[in-house]
Amino acid sequence: MDDASPELLHETRLASSINKIRASGGRLTRARLAILKSIVDATDHVTAETLFTMVSTNNPYLHISTVYRTLESLEDIGVVEHMHLGHGSATYHLSDDVHQHLVCENCGITLEAPVALTRELEKGLESTLGFHTRAHHFSIIGLCKNCYK
Repeated sequence: MDDASPELLHETRLASSINKIRASGGRLTRARLAILKSIVDATDHVTAETLFTMVSTNNPYLHISTVYRTLESLEDIGVVEHMHLGHGSATYHLSDDVHQHLVCENCGITLEAPVALTRELEKGLESTLGFHTRAHHFSIIGLCKNCYK
């Protein structure tokens, strides 16, 4: 899949997400499809407010509460995940792209790291404290290599 064109990858991710919705017994409403397409189209993590702006241009009937309900529903189905990148609003991305976020507290850059890098932390918390975590739900705050000089 790494050699696939961006268009094919985009269509594959959209189709996979639609199939997941249908397999769960969920309905594919116009609003849900518009929001899902916007998430797939996004080049970065998006907030509900950003999605509302993206979708409402072509869907003036849509209300911000519909975006929040749809995101919650898509998360329950397992199509999207939300995470917190610092102190702002929750951001969303497709659940097929799980990664850890590293946020520089000085310049604000957000880096994406493979979750494998936090697996040892998760295993340690589980074996030592019996605590099961989803470390990727929150970002790790620190200093990027440019700011740590």
